[in-house]
Amino acid sequence: MTTVIAFIVMFGLLVFIHELGHLIFAKRAGMLAREFAIGFGPKIFAFTKNETVYTIRLLPVGGYVRVAGDDPEIVELKPGHHVGLEFNDQGKVSKIIVNNKSKHPNARVIEIEHADLDHRLVIEGYEIDEDDQKLSFEVDRQAFYVMDEKETQIAPYDRQFASKSVGKRAMQLFAGPMMNFLLAIVLFFLLGLIQGVPTEKAIIDEAQPDSPAAEAGFQHKDEIVQINGNSISTWEEFTKIVRDNPNEELAMTVKRDGNTEELTIVPDKVETQGVTIGQIGVTHLFEKSITGTLKYGFVQTYDTTKLILTNLIMLVTGQYSIEMLSGPVGIYDVTDQVVQTGFMNFVMWTAILSVNLGIVNLVPLPALDGGRLLFVGIEAVRGKPIDPQKEGIVHFVGFALLMLLMIVVTWNDIQRLFL
Repeated sequence: MTTVIAFIVMFGLLVFIHELGHLIFAKRAGMLAREFAIGFGPKIFAFTKNETVYTIRLLPVGGYVRVAGDDPEIVELKPGHHVGLEFNDQGKVSKIIVNNKSKHPNARVIEIEHADLDHRLVIEGYEIDEDDQKLSFEVDRQAFYVMDEKETQIAPYDRQFASKSVGKRAMQLFAGPMMNFLLAIVLFFLLGLIQGVPTEKAIIDEAQPDSPAAEAGFQHKDEIVQINGNSISTWEEFTKIVRDNPNEELAMTVKRDGNTEELTIVPDKVETQGVTIGQIGVTHLFEKSITGTLKYGFVQTYDTTKLILTNLIMLVTGQYSIEMLSGPVGIYDVTDQVVQTGFMNFVMWTAILSVNLGIVNLVPLPALDGGRLLFVGIEAVRGKPIDPQKEGIVHFVGFALLMLLMIVVTWNDIQRLFL
């Protein structure tokens, strides 16, 4: 149950922050954000605030912000359609009743001759059962369609995604991944505040009992300055030499209480993920400082980004197989293992996944933020947008392929659970 709660909190936080970025910059650009959704599929919970419907949906495989301009549910009012019109105090149309007009006895029913709800905001037509005088009705900018008793706000063109500048559209698309990187920085910063940050130098916190380091006499705050006569200035240099020399004797010079000590150690030979490495059983010293903590948040996010990008390139170039990928099932399994090691590791795991989500969404594949950014970039170069129908087909096919990939990855995750 602890793992289930942790996974829900982690997933909800990552998706919420990502979609919040899209939502904030959509609203800043003047776009009408119709829906802010966590998950896909049937609605579990929903409420409306400031023109936006906030929903939680059944399938925990992502989320989305639906911006006006991508609205398959919006009805096109064509000549000959019969609709009911309700009016506000200013005499403007406030509701357009598409069907079930009998449930709205106060609505004026007209036959449409012409409707422009993008630019002029006007409906022209003839009232049913009245004379043939043509009528013209001004439509409120925040009027609603009512279909099957469900209200959907209209979106004048200047509130649609396509009406905004290339820069504003690009920023709205980039904002989601950007928020994931910012979340990672904040989480790493909080880790630094709580547990401190690792020193840059190769300074030992403690030697684990019965380890080669304990047997060699390593102590708290020993600083390794030389190995086999070669100077050591960072923890990374120290650990690399240890890892590269299993079962090899190493002569180490350490600083201790202002003096130097000479210690000899032989790293244990350890197999991990099919690779043989050396280990001596020491932990890195952590210290608390505001400056170090601020730096730690950015450095850890940068290092994590670099590592994930390296692995992604290796996957694309065929050095890794698709079996290395994990979906929700695989992430849940790893989360279960991480939760058992403590809260701090869970926070770090969440930060790593946040960076991963940001990077994956920037990959220029259809239906992802990166794919949509690619189309915006092409428009900036061409000086004109690509046909929306063609772009829509590309994104639809891309989304279908991504769902297929998700199914394959999930199946591989399930198989690994039983190996």
